[in-house]
Amino acid sequence: MVIKRIVLLFAVVQMMSAFAAADEAGVAQLAAEVGSKGWIVYAARSAENGTWDLFLMRPDGSQRRNITNTPDHEEGGPQFSADGRRLLYRRFAKGTVIHHDLWGFQGELMIAAGDGSAPVQVGADKEYPWASWSPDSTQIACLTMKGIQIVDLDTKQMVRQLPRKGIYQQLFWSPDGRWFCGVANARIMWTVVRMNAETGELNIVQEFQSCTPDWFPDSKHIIYPSRPAGQKGYGFTQLWMSDGEGGGAKMIYGEDGYHIYGGALSPDAKYVLFTRCAQDGGGSEGAGAPICVMRMADAPAIAGPSPDLRKVHPDAKEAPVLQLVDGWEPCWTYAEVGAK
Repeated sequence: MVIKRIVLLFAVVQMMSAFAAADEAGVAQLAAEVGSKGWIVYAARSAENGTWDLFLMRPDGSQRRNITNTPDHEEGGPQFSADGRRLLYRRFAKGTVIHHDLWGFQGELMIAAGDGSAPVQVGADKEYPWASWSPDSTQIACLTMKGIQIVDLDTKQMVRQLPRKGIYQQLFWSPDGRWFCGVANARIMWTVVRMNAETGELNIVQEFQSCTPDWFPDSKHIIYPSRPAGQKGYGFTQLWMSDGEGGGAKMIYGEDGYHIYGGALSPDAKYVLFTRCAQDGGGSEGAGAPICVMRMADAPAIAGPSPDLRKVHPDAKEAPVLQLVDGWEPCWTYAEVGAK
């Protein structure tokens, strides 16, 4: 009996070692696949000065460098323009606690070249809240208490205004210019919505504990973190997607014990970026969370044992996930902005 148990234990150890080796090989293959595909910009704590700075790195984590390096300020929320040539972000006073829900209302709007050079302050503290690029980068959409304001960047004049209709954070303009997405109080709080950028017509994409949406490159689909109702008490946040009308909702990635935020796509939508947070909120009040890369083709995926989540999604796959450095709000461009 003892010998049989030892043999069984040895077999289990061998099987686990084989799985670990296969997982490492899959992650290494993914890293090699994405390593030359442009650049990721993100906010992180600087080891030199302790403040939040902006960094560039290759999608495999290589060639990482600080592109703001401002010991007297904090920076966060970077967004590449559609062509990757420009960078929009917010700058905060040193020591500011960057609130994971309200950061778009904090600090000053900054615009720089895609590599972080030639930064220019646009407006005063708390002006141009939740600014996001227009498709041609000549305008920004801002979420103010008065409404959604479209501002011309050259003249700094408001071109037009739409009612907010309950949208209160995380406003993003679709790549085709036809839509906005955001988080709204639409029937209930924490609802992801889509708004027609011309008419202001609003539709619900995902209700209940859903937030921080962003667009797929096709302007037809939206990516967002969600903690769906009906999970029988399961309390963690997964990354989801659906079409702009809320149809075809599908989990992309989830894991017991972690909240998945910072969802963003590569420019061709073949890869997905996210942060893997042990605490709810995304990590902006602390030091961020590990930035991860996964293939969209591998979705829906669940990592780790995750017995509770697997009960909800029994058909989810195992997938290689490339874990990079700790950061917050990553954004990906295929433009060679970081090339020396």
